[in-house]
Amino acid sequence: MLVNYIAVGAYAALIIFIGLRGMRRTSSYNDFLLGGGNVGPWMTAFSYGTAYFSAVLFIGFAGKLGWGFGLSALWIAVGNTLIGVLGVWILLGNRIKKVTHSLNVKTMPEYLEARFNSPFLKGFTALAIFIFFVPYTAAVFMGLSYLFESTFQISYNWILLFMGLFTGIYLIMGGYKSMAMIDVIFGVIMTIGVIILLWFNIKRGGGIPNIVSSLKAIEPRLAAPVGPPGIVPLLSLVFLTSVAPFAMPQLLQKFYAIRDKKAVKIGTIASTVFAILVTGIAYFTGALTRIFLSPATSPGAFGEGGVPLFDALIPELLTTVIPSALTVIILLLILSASMSTLAALVLISSSTVTKDFYHGFINKQASDSSLTRLGRVSSGFFIILSMILAWLKPAVIVTILSISWGAIASVFLGPFIWGMFSKILGKPGAIASAIAGLGTCMVLFFTWDASKIPLAASTGMLVSLIVPAFFVLSRKLKSL
Repeated sequence: MLVNYIAVGAYAALIIFIGLRGMRRTSSYNDFLLGGGNVGPWMTAFSYGTAYFSAVLFIGFAGKLGWGFGLSALWIAVGNTLIGVLGVWILLGNRIKKVTHSLNVKTMPEYLEARFNSPFLKGFTALAIFIFFVPYTAAVFMGLSYLFESTFQISYNWILLFMGLFTGIYLIMGGYKSMAMIDVIFGVIMTIGVIILLWFNIKRGGGIPNIVSSLKAIEPRLAAPVGPPGIVPLLSLVFLTSVAPFAMPQLLQKFYAIRDKKAVKIGTIASTVFAILVTGIAYFTGALTRIFLSPATSPGAFGEGGVPLFDALIPELLTTVIPSALTVIILLLILSASMSTLAALVLISSSTVTKDFYHGFINKQASDSSLTRLGRVSSGFFIILSMILAWLKPAVIVTILSISWGAIASVFLGPFIWGMFSKILGKPGAIASAIAGLGTCMVLFFTWDASKIPLAASTGMLVSLIVPAFFVLSRKLKSL
């Protein structure tokens, strides 16, 4: 236990040190938000991957979906890697850098305003970020706090307070500069951690053939291509978690900041390899909760009547499978993923207040120093707000993430993708896409039961993509 405390203390000191270095290199708001637009491939690749995959993946998604779908949850890892990482980098990497540089924009709401000549669209999309990124950030805080509570036996509330203060110090000091530097270290830790996790999972399970046989003995469909919940829930989860990155501001921001085309090529390979390792091992681990955990052997992971507590499954499994001497590495793995995600979410949320609302609508003549100062203050505000929501523990982590991802993706997906790849779509179509996507998503969230939230989110995203097609078709018909 003492080793764990020493390792976490050293880890905290390292991040504060890099935060101080980042602060010395942050002399403008462009530095604070985008690292000066000159970030290299490895920093960008690891920053993208660690922002994509956080404690929500390991604690929430891997636990609940691995338990429910078994090995077929690995299809989500395949989708995340080939679509959410490789596809995004190939299709959008160079294009985003080129377009945003030519338009001189620094945020996605700013891009949509410039592309469609619509201040309303900028305000609407910035407001969506403001509203839905808070529960997303809270979900990351919750996942991380559950893990620390299980490992260190410290009160959830104290851990939450510590993590909020720690994130605030790390981000507010150096902004994107310090975030990009530390993400390389985060990525290396995550890579080492998941390889260790895979080794001990297979060893404890008696090898891959024995693991498959054990899952079949519990429920044959847990080792089948499609798990017990069925094909529609599985495809909706693949679509939600893999296609949403084409519209998630905290991920696409990385391409605003990347250096050049060469950096995009190198980053594409690095981020894809990183993604398949992290997601594949995470969902594989989730499936093994069926083998390694039961109400009799792990009462802390189950509620009344033996009902699994999904957010507690992975923390309980880690203490069961990983030797105590190596627990700290897995702890740092999830801590690394979460710190990067938290910083990315807070930075984007802060930009809505600073760049989109304040500089965009209130004071267009604001000085660069005042924007940097406001960026730091608003970052602290979002951290506090997210901590309060996490303290309330509103729902299971997967539910919070699905709602947040679905809502943001339903707002941005249609306008952003059509804006990037089509010159025909105009302002009415872009506005209709954002409103219809979010409206569909929210109506279904409130009318369908919780088990269908991923399907509701996916439907909203599809509506966001389809609506612009009608406007484009209409314009083409009028031109005939």
